Order: sequence, then structure tokens, then C-alpha cells
Amino acid sequence: MARSKGLKVFAGNSNPALAKAICDALEMPLGNARIEKFPDGEIDVKIYDDVRGVDCFFIQSTCPPVNDNLIEMLLFGDAARRASAERITAVIPYYGYARKDRKDEGRVPISAKLVANCIGVSGYDRVLTMDLHSAQIQGFFDIPVDHLYAAPVLFEYFRDLKKRLETRNITIVAPDVGRSKVARGYAKRLNAGLAIVDKRRVSGEETEFLDMIGNVEGQVCVIIDDMIATGGSIVDAAKACKKFGAGEIYVACTHPVMCGPAVERLSNAPLQECVVCDTIPTQGKEFPQLKVLSVAGLLAEAIKRIHFSESVSLLFK
Repeated sequence: MARSKGLKVFAGNSNPALAKAICDALEMPLGNARIEKFPDGEIDVKIYDDVRGVDCFFIQSTCPPVNDNLIEMLLFGDAARRASAERITAVIPYYGYARKDRKDEGRVPISAKLVANCIGVSGYDRVLTMDLHSAQIQGFFDIPVDHLYAAPVLFEYFRDLKKRLETRNITIVAPDVGRSKVARGYAKRLNAGLAIVDKRRVSGEETEFLDMIGNVEGQVCVIIDDMIATGGSIVDAAKACKKFGAGEIYVACTHPVMCGPAVERLSNAPLQECVVCDTIPTQGKEFPQLKVLSVAGLLAEAIKRIHFSESVSLLFK
């Protein structure tokens, strides 16, 4: 059953291209709102469309500049609630602050929980997000969360790649033990082998490669991860694959954060392709091996299903 006065989709400044692509898939215009800064840096939001009784969706990745994009989202939620929107959904293709999801040492915040609290009290009724760094972050919210995966988009691309290469010698590689479960899922769907890079983290920006669990010799390797930040882990995994005799090496990730030295590292790494999704803009971060896939269709279908009170879990099948 649809909402009483229909559906409107708005967007912040984090990823306008993705927002437009989602609206194109929904065959509807982007909602009319103004989000700008005062001279002192404070952010101001104004919704021009009448949203009273309307089912509102606000598309915003909390990617760099993280804090500006987060505040834009919080202010929109408050504005829409005060304008009497019937329901407000935060569509967060990339959820920032997700890596700080527990107290791993004394006297530190749990940033992912704090951000979830802020979203919940700012006016939003539910959240639609994709490939959270830690799936348990869903439990940090006191409002419903629909957690999508980019796996269908990435899987389709690598299934077609397997056909183009006309090879069965494909191995899915997890860049660390923590990603082995996700890598195993890809390996099962692609009827491929599985390998895991054994590493340890030296600092926030540096990891140390130790060993390779599994066989990659002569294989087409696909390294799977949820995000690329500085690129250190991915490049180390690619070098490990090469050291143990891999043939072509591909990288697949959902969120191309690509900060600091990431672009330089990736462009110089032994990669055939670095396949990412458009949850975060890649303008200014291009390099020869970069390939961008769109999740706009997946998010648009989820928005449509939420609006009409249909099952979102069917998108996982």
C-alpha cells in the first residue's frame, strides 16, 4: 500500500550523480530543496516542495567531507519532520564512521552508534543503506534498517568476466580473515576457488603481509572488500597474489573512499581492473584500471518496495 500523498526523493550534495540516476530509474524528478552554507560555514536547508503527508527519501552518502554530509542529512530530517512529512527515510549508500563500531581500547567513542543515534532523533523513520562495514551496526538503530548488498551488481560483472575470459581458473581472495565469509559467498556463486591473505595491521595506514591461505598459482584472482580507503590492504593483497604466482588480478569493492595515497597506490599496483560501485563519487580519483558500476537500479527498486510496503528481502535472491 502506497503512502497517502505519494513519493518524493531528495538529495544532499554528497553524490548528485547517483541521486539523479536513482530518480531516472524511478522515472520521477528529484525533489526541490536547497542545501547551502552560510559564510561562517554553517549549513542551511530549505525544502521548496510541499511534503505534508508525503513519503520522503533523502539520498546522502556520508563520504568526504564526512561531517558536512552528515550534518546536511540531519538537518534535512529535521526540516522534513517539521514540514509534516508522513515518513522520512535516510538513503545512505555509504555509511561513514562505521569502522568505529566497538571499544577496541580504553577511553574511545563508539562513533557508529553515536551517528545512528543522531540519525534516529533528527526525524528519520527508517534507514536504507548498503554494505555496512560491520553488519551489526543495524542493531545500533532504534528505527528499521534495510541493509542492501552490492553483491548482485558485482557478481553479474564478474560472471560476465568469467565468460569473456573463458576460464574456470578463478579464485576469490579475501584481503584478510574478516572478509573470508563474504569472499566465500562470491566463490560459491561463481563456482570459484577461495584464498585468504593472512596479514596483521601495524597502524591505521599500514599492514604487514604474512602468508596466503589457499592456492592462487596460475589463477585469475578477484580480491573482494567492502571499501578502499588508503588502498594499503588491497595493494598488499594484490602483491601477495602476485608473489604466489597469480595470473591476472582484479579488485572488487563497494565503496571507493580512496583517500590519501590510494589512487597512486592502486594505479601502480599489479591490477587488471579495480571495479567499484558509485556509492561514492570518483571524480578526480580516476586511474586507468578503474571501472565504476552503478547501484542506482538496486537502490531505486528498494525505494519503490519500501514505498509500496513490499518485501525488500526479495532483492537478496
